[in-house]
Amino acid sequence: MNAPWSPARGAQREAFIAFVCDDATGDMLRPIVAEFGWSVEKVNKGGVQNAVQTLSVSASPFVLFVDMSESTDPLNDINALAEVCEPGTVVIAAGHVNDVRLYRDLLTSGIQDYLLKPFSADQLRDAFGHAQMLLVGPRSADPAMARPHSLTAVIGMRGGVGASSIATSIAWLMAERQHRSTALLDLDLHFGTAALALDLEPGRGLTDAIDNPSRIDGLFVERAMVKATDMLSVLSAEASLNQPMITDGAAFFQLQEEVRAAFECTVVDLPRNMLVQHPHLMHEVNAVVVVTELTLAATRDMMRLLGWFKTNAPATKVILVGNKIPAPGGVEIARKDFESSIERKLDYVIGYDAKLALQAVRSCRTLADVGKGNRQFAALEELVQAILVLSDGEGDGAAPKAAGKAKHGAGPARGQAPSLMNRLNELKALLPGKTKVKVN
Repeated sequence: MNAPWSPARGAQREAFIAFVCDDATGDMLRPIVAEFGWSVEKVNKGGVQNAVQTLSVSASPFVLFVDMSESTDPLNDINALAEVCEPGTVVIAAGHVNDVRLYRDLLTSGIQDYLLKPFSADQLRDAFGHAQMLLVGPRSADPAMARPHSLTAVIGMRGGVGASSIATSIAWLMAERQHRSTALLDLDLHFGTAALALDLEPGRGLTDAIDNPSRIDGLFVERAMVKATDMLSVLSAEASLNQPMITDGAAFFQLQEEVRAAFECTVVDLPRNMLVQHPHLMHEVNAVVVVTELTLAATRDMMRLLGWFKTNAPATKVILVGNKIPAPGGVEIARKDFESSIERKLDYVIGYDAKLALQAVRSCRTLADVGKGNRQFAALEELVQAILVLSDGEGDGAAPKAAGKAKHGAGPARGQAPSLMNRLNELKALLPGKTKVKVN
């Protein structure tokens, strides 16, 4: 919970306070509260409304238990409670309503756990134990966190190139194949598909973070993330189309910092327009995966983007991935001509299998999961290995399949119209320091 912090209120924070609706719940709480060394006198009569009234004029505790049995609108009551609770408060709620959607909404609103009444003493003990671990046992103490954090951004060169599918597959492979705790951040606030692709409810965490950057802390990130698997969590949004979500980018950067402390790997599905609006998002990125198609427009934009990275993020490793590449002759621009124009080789090329792509959508699984063992998607695993090598500091950090700059003077592919190459030369002429591609 994250109400504005007040020095006067924060100076006398209690370790634990409870608000219960009935004597039976209070009688169950007291002996367990005593086991944790908390004061049994802090178990008060009254439910969530009494909690809101009390905490609006006094400091909120580090652990708060609130009984919602008498609440007629649990979600609004919890949101009201969030307005009066200070940062760092771990909230455990209890109630009679057995509804999965309500449970998810409550977690998204900021509570740590929801216990369905009647609950057992062991359930209560486990909930308190977890709350105590959050307060005194930071995740950074985990031996697995000794490895450097891997922060990867995935950018689509044009709309529809499949960057979101690649980002989701990279995150899934890091979590399920490399066994690293991974966060997938989908920063397309209005049209993001990360949660949709994995059949998850996106929640309100990301939009809340942008509206109130001061709320972002470790506990906020943990509550806002939606688990896809034991090792993979997703932070996405479906913001209202009537909500412009104006931000200076501070919330995005702060989210990256908090996620870095909580996970071993972060994959950011980054809309390309954000590079122009928020270039500081690249400051801590280990690798940026640029997903492209072989078209004239993508060639123009790739030349511009590579120049942008050279100027604004020279230390970031740029990995180029050609996605949905059909058989030779089925592309707008031949691969050889594309690479010659941008003066770089594609690091990885991923084919397209319509049947597997359809299967992935229908089963709400990633391409990497559905296509495991398929030769067309083998490059995805190689890509993940290269990214982790960069973050772990092994080797020279070069992508295994990178081939450096293409030679100047490469002729067009057989059957390639000279007018197309002339157009590429015109595009290159718009950029400083570029050499024309010769046409045989």
